[in-house]
Amino acid sequence: MTERQASPAPPLHLRVVWLPDDTVRDVYVDGDRIGFDPVPGARTVATAGYALPGLVDAHCHIGIRRGASPIESLDEARTLARADRDAGVLAIRDAGSPYPYPELVGEDGMPRLVRAGHHVAASRRYLRGIGLECEPDEVVGALARQAKLGDGWVKLVGDWIDRSKGDLAPSFEPEVLTAAIHAAQAEGAKVAVHTFSEEAVACVVEAGVDSVEHGTGLAPDLLDRMASRGIALVPTMINIETFDDIAAGADAKFPRYADHMRRLKQGFPEVVRAAWEAGVPVYLGTDAGGGIDHGLAAEEMRLLHERAGIPAADVVAAASWRARAWLGIPPDLGDVVVYDRDPRADLDAAREPALIILRGRLISGR
Repeated sequence: MTERQASPAPPLHLRVVWLPDDTVRDVYVDGDRIGFDPVPGARTVATAGYALPGLVDAHCHIGIRRGASPIESLDEARTLARADRDAGVLAIRDAGSPYPYPELVGEDGMPRLVRAGHHVAASRRYLRGIGLECEPDEVVGALARQAKLGDGWVKLVGDWIDRSKGDLAPSFEPEVLTAAIHAAQAEGAKVAVHTFSEEAVACVVEAGVDSVEHGTGLAPDLLDRMASRGIALVPTMINIETFDDIAAGADAKFPRYADHMRRLKQGFPEVVRAAWEAGVPVYLGTDAGGGIDHGLAAEEMRLLHERAGIPAADVVAAASWRARAWLGIPPDLGDVVVYDRDPRADLDAAREPALIILRGRLISGR
C-alpha cells in the first residue's frame, strides 16, 4: 500500500486513556506519526477520554452505492468513505469494487485504504454489474490479474444462488476454487472469499484462504483448522441480519433457498461465538455498500457483542489495533479516535466519537 506524502499538519497533544495500553498517557501526533515523547509547540486537543488508533472496517465497499450499483466517480467514493470516517473508521479494507480508485490511496481526508480490486465471480451467478464474471476456465487467470491491481488483497465470490438447483451452491468446482486461491497467493496477494454455504466454505478453508467473508456455513470441525492456519473470519453480522428479507423475496420461486437462508441466519451468532472461542481471528466488517449503509461500524460492534457474545473489550481490540496489525498498517501512524466514555464498558460510546485525527490532521472535535 503506497501512501502519498501530504504537507505536515501542526503537532497535536492529547492526554487520554490510550486503550492499546489501557494507561493514561500523553499522546503526541506529529505529522503522520504518533509518539509519547513531548513535541514542542503541540496544541492540546483532548485532556480526557478514551482513545484508540481508529476503527477498521475490514469488509466495506466504497465503490458500490446503495442499491448495489457501481459508483461512477471518485467523488462518490469520497462521499461514502467520509461517512465511514466520520463514524470513527480510519482504515478500510475495500472487499471488492467494480470501479477502480487507486487515486484515493493516501489522499488527505480519506481513511487508509486496502483495496481488493474487482470481485471475481461466476458468470450469471452474482449481483449484476458488480462482479467480474468468469467461466470456470477463466477464473484462475482473472484472480491472478486482480492480485496486481489491488493493495495486497483479492476478492473471490465462492458461492451464490444457483437457480437451476434452487439453492446456494459453490460458484466453481472445488479444484477451480483451490487453483484460483493458490494463483492469487503465488502473485503475493491474500485472498478473501465470500461464502454463505456449507460446501463452499469447507472448500476454501481446506484450500488455505486468508479470510472467510460472512462464513454462515462454517461447521465446528473447520474452526480449529482456521485457527491453526490463521485464517480470519469477517462475519458481517449486520449483513446477515438481512437474510430474512432476502428469504421473503425468494419464497415464491426458490423456497429451498429461502429456507436455507433463514436457517443460516438463525444459527449464525453461535457460529461466530464458536469461531472466537476456537481462537479464529474475528474482525469487524459491515459489508457497507449495496444493501448496507456506510457508517455503521458501531452497530456491527454491538452485534458481535450482544448476538455472538464476544466480550466488549475483545470487540474493541478486534475493531481497532488488532485489525490494523492484521492488515499491515503500522501502529505509529497518526490516526486517533477519542470517546468520552470507555467503549469497552459501553459499546454505545463507539457511536459518538468526540474527536477524530486522521493522518495527523484534526478532522472533527474540539
